[in-house]
Amino acid sequence: MNLVIDIGNTRVKYAVFDKYEIVVDQHSESALFLSMVKELFEVYPKIDHAIIASVSDFPKKEYEVLTLFCKVHMLSHKSKVPFKNSYINPQTLGIDRIALATAAFYKNPKGNTLVIDMGTCITYEMINDYGEYLGGAISPGLKMRFKAMSAQTAKLPLLDAKDFLDFIGNSTEKAMQSGVINGICQELDGVINQYKDRFQLLTVILTGGDAQFFAKRLKNSIFANSKFLLEGLNYLLEYNKN
Repeated sequence: MNLVIDIGNTRVKYAVFDKYEIVVDQHSESALFLSMVKELFEVYPKIDHAIIASVSDFPKKEYEVLTLFCKVHMLSHKSKVPFKNSYINPQTLGIDRIALATAAFYKNPKGNTLVIDMGTCITYEMINDYGEYLGGAISPGLKMRFKAMSAQTAKLPLLDAKDFLDFIGNSTEKAMQSGVINGICQELDGVINQYKDRFQLLTVILTGGDAQFFAKRLKNSIFANSKFLLEGLNYLLEYNKN
């Protein structure tokens, strides 16, 4: 069994895989990392490999503790990947984007795939039908846009995303909701259409924390998969075992 650990900016995600099937997935605050790991190994003693993907430096002590339980692979730009990487500076490619590209490669190995991750930032990853990672785009995410408007103006409030009836906002709050949510929807549909114009039979996968919120709001046909990054990390662990 494999343990996949995704350490983000605000929380840690854990997933236990039996080969390529998710047995359980959980999350916690960073401070609870060691207690969560110990609990998972108590419940799933057959875990013999783990992969760590961290957006920041991972504490050496926590890494050493984890190695007491199983073999550990720390995902980096030196890790082997199954696809051809055509990014100009591969060492600057975020490890989360590497994992998403890997999942796309395995899920649709002979097709054109665009993965859109709705996280802190919105990222776009393109894998073509030759198994080549071409790159993509990065733009501000949902919460980042609300925070930017509040932090960089004197009177606009800090809002959370809510449904609105009309894209024409007749109050400051509704205008902000429309500007952010409708703006992201127009961006997503517009970007998807750009890719469709260039790549035939394009498969679009929407993932990340805000994926479900936007999946029903898009005009384009997409597949929503909130576990896509975790699945990509598990594929990478399997690929790097030998």
